[in-house]
Amino acid sequence: MKTVSIILMTLISSVEKKNTFVGLTNLGATCYVNTFLQVWFHNPELRQAIYMCQSERSDGESILLNDADYEPQTICEHLQYLFALLQNSNRRYIDPSAFVRALGLDTGQQQDAQEFSKLFLSLLEDILSRQMNPDVRNVVQQQFCGQCAYITVCNHCSRESQLISRFYELELNIQGHKQLQDCITEFLKDEKLEGDNRYFCENCQNKQNATRKIRLLSLPRTLNLQLLRFVFDRQSGHKKKLNSYIGFPEVLDMRPYMEAKDGNYVYELNAVLIHRGVSAYSGHYIAHVKDTVTGEWYKFNDEEIEKMEGKKLHLGNEEDLESSKTQTRKPKCGKGSHCSRNAYMLVYKKQCEEEKQSTMAVQVPAAFLQKLVERDNLKFEEWCVEMAEMRKQSVDKGKAKHEEVKELYQMLPAALDKPYEFLPLVWLQKWLDESTPTKPIDNCKYLCQHNKLQPDRISDMKRISKASADILYSRYSGGPRLDASALCWDCVVERCRVLRLKSQLNEDFKIVSNLLKTSVTSNEGFWVGKGSLRSWRQLALDQMDEQEEDSEPSNGQSNGEEHVVLPKEDGGSSREKNIEDRVDFNQDILCPHGDLSIIEGDRKVVSDEVWVKLKLYFPKAPEFRFSQDSCSKCKDLEREGEENEALNKMMANEQKQALGNLFQDRNRPTLGNWPKEMDVLYVVSNFFVEEWKKFIKRPAKCTPVSSVGNNALLCPHGGLMFTYSSMAMEDSKLIALIWPEEWDLIQKLFVVDHAIKICRKRESMDDGSLDTVYVTDPELCLECREGLLCQQQRDLREYTQATIYVCKVIDNKKVMKEGAPELNLSSSDPEDEREDVKTDGEKDPDFHQTNGGIKRQKLSSQSYVICQQTGIRRSTRHRKVRGEKALIVSANQTLKELKIQIMHAFSVAPFDQNLSLDGKLLTDDSATLGMLGITPEAVLVLKADEPVVDYAAMDDALQGTGLLGH
Repeated sequence: MKTVSIILMTLISSVEKKNTFVGLTNLGATCYVNTFLQVWFHNPELRQAIYMCQSERSDGESILLNDADYEPQTICEHLQYLFALLQNSNRRYIDPSAFVRALGLDTGQQQDAQEFSKLFLSLLEDILSRQMNPDVRNVVQQQFCGQCAYITVCNHCSRESQLISRFYELELNIQGHKQLQDCITEFLKDEKLEGDNRYFCENCQNKQNATRKIRLLSLPRTLNLQLLRFVFDRQSGHKKKLNSYIGFPEVLDMRPYMEAKDGNYVYELNAVLIHRGVSAYSGHYIAHVKDTVTGEWYKFNDEEIEKMEGKKLHLGNEEDLESSKTQTRKPKCGKGSHCSRNAYMLVYKKQCEEEKQSTMAVQVPAAFLQKLVERDNLKFEEWCVEMAEMRKQSVDKGKAKHEEVKELYQMLPAALDKPYEFLPLVWLQKWLDESTPTKPIDNCKYLCQHNKLQPDRISDMKRISKASADILYSRYSGGPRLDASALCWDCVVERCRVLRLKSQLNEDFKIVSNLLKTSVTSNEGFWVGKGSLRSWRQLALDQMDEQEEDSEPSNGQSNGEEHVVLPKEDGGSSREKNIEDRVDFNQDILCPHGDLSIIEGDRKVVSDEVWVKLKLYFPKAPEFRFSQDSCSKCKDLEREGEENEALNKMMANEQKQALGNLFQDRNRPTLGNWPKEMDVLYVVSNFFVEEWKKFIKRPAKCTPVSSVGNNALLCPHGGLMFTYSSMAMEDSKLIALIWPEEWDLIQKLFVVDHAIKICRKRESMDDGSLDTVYVTDPELCLECREGLLCQQQRDLREYTQATIYVCKVIDNKKVMKEGAPELNLSSSDPEDEREDVKTDGEKDPDFHQTNGGIKRQKLSSQSYVICQQTGIRRSTRHRKVRGEKALIVSANQTLKELKIQIMHAFSVAPFDQNLSLDGKLLTDDSATLGMLGITPEAVLVLKADEPVVDYAAMDDALQGTGLLGH
């Protein structure tokens, strides 16, 4: 009966109730979109204009000739189709997913509802501005647009400057207020411009104290009042919701707030938009909307629509805050007024417009739209008929199944003296469950390796009479059938043997433990690994468990069960890992050649009696008598290793004595201060020097350096890759300068592939003076040098996923403490170049760093081809200090996008960020990082403006949607 109930509930919930409106499906987190769609739909003039909007497609009727579902192409077409369905659909709710998808909204993320309203109206106005019909083209301005004037009066000369501006809603601060009228009064309150905020008066030609005023010049037919419940909390760096009560009237007289008092400025409440929840980042949106035709109030809650009683607005439990710790008492509201702690937008209509709209009947003008709705209604009716037929079939099947169960239920129990068979319990449970179709009986899962019923699976089977089994197999088929003779006797015997062996194991463990305490006579006994001896009992148990598992068949499917891979418990997965890592008994004293290991500390001699006991459980274990010698091959290798180590130490000592100054880095020549007594200096790769020093320090563990490898410093043409000036400056870390006498020793001690030298020459000038010239041998290859420089510059401009650092300053002082060392990522010996890493418990005291652990990315793989091929290391890494944040960026992202990243890292809003690079202020938010000269490993300085007034939170969640495309 479960299936019947589900079908019945689906059918009832999908049919539209009479005398009500059509709801909208919540696609996950799109309730904010649904509320605004219902409010805009209940604006008859806006709805009529949307219907009259001309489609870009030439003939709407041709769409109907195609049997495929109609797919709107533009935002207007989506709105037309949605509004037509909301008006004339027979469904209880419709699916707006195509409209949401056209806007590019994320259905799983709740956006800022107020920001969505502004952006969508702006988008709609831009789209309708291309229409020829003025009633359509100007509908957004006529319905929602008003005018105000920003007037600034100089306190010194009384000169007024006026700026006329349009608005589509009034954003009212509710903090500290209890009534809507107080919020409007504060919005229009004069603002004093003093101190740093003084106004530049064109008449006085200097900055003067001034007064700024806002004056309302005209109001729209539909007045949207945004209550700023969601504000930016500068302490937490996030938005928060103000849950204070605000009172608002059903009739709002705006005359006292207007610049010109003549005209009709009386408004009636038309809609209240509610946000339920205590957080600004979660909750649920509901709309209370007044029907302009009947004057009745309805609550629109996605698919659910509720009509209010008595043509009055009842906010009801929408005012309850979920998980609210402090419940503020609701203030008393006078007649004709309401108060709410969750209302975030109020919609008022002019009284004259309210009367017009009550008599205005909006019809779907386009015939093809009406036909689309009729076609959708026809499909829905066909679906209802199909569901009703399914319900009937389900009822018929349920009755038949009920009769079958009633027939067989009394036959299932098997008498003691009657034949019986085994059936899986799982299959019988599903057979009794009418909600799922019964599948053939499959007993394969319960068979052992001998194709008989496994004794351990008896608890999963049910003993039934043979007569009932014959009926079930005849109706549902399956097999193999398991009667009284199906129980496997061989598995029972094996199970008993394993149980006896486990019981004997406990006794043998005690005996072996006592025997190990006694000393063994010399030249007697057997060698056993210490690790094996410590864990032999567990090894034996694991071995027996494995034998039991091997005796079971692979996991099959029980009857009526789908093949499902069950998740393994933690114990099972860890046990499998232990089996993989486990060494078999006495394997720990084997050498790589399969003989007795030469490491005597890993083994122990045991008596013959102990070995006999152990051999019972591990008959295939390696056997070594006490008198047996260790592996001769391992002894030879050990001897050779000792000889090589001695040779390496002797070689290292000789090289250290010969090149002592090079090893100690003493008395080294430099190009910046060329030694006077020398005219020639030799050049080697710094990589060679570093590797040679490692060998000198640890000759026993490092491989001797045999060749200099100067080929790394040359291009494919044999020319030098570096100029004299670059070797003195930025490329000095890649080379090492060698004295001539040291070079002679290097040629004797190492294989030299290419000799590179720098010669100082004195040439006569035209005036008779001598000029010093430095010449390299081999000469510089200009072509390859230019290519290398171009590649390096290109990498700096076109990087992706590179690391930069942002350092925050307070009062022009960097937030810098002791340096936080990092791992050396070079490929050299880790034991020499490893640095201490910050411990897990040590955290930044100023900021919580979310991405500090990200590995720093290298530049493009082509950035230094020659150096990478030969192992030359160029270290230009910036060492991050505490107080800095590491950010992963790309060259093509904008400064604005970088500021969003910085906001998440430092909790500083983008409009409060002042970024600079090498003292230059970065102000162009639209420029890319590559254009601004921000290269990998660059350090940006961040100075945050101190907060002076509250701002609404800046939310970039709507970036990348269709709302910003216009």
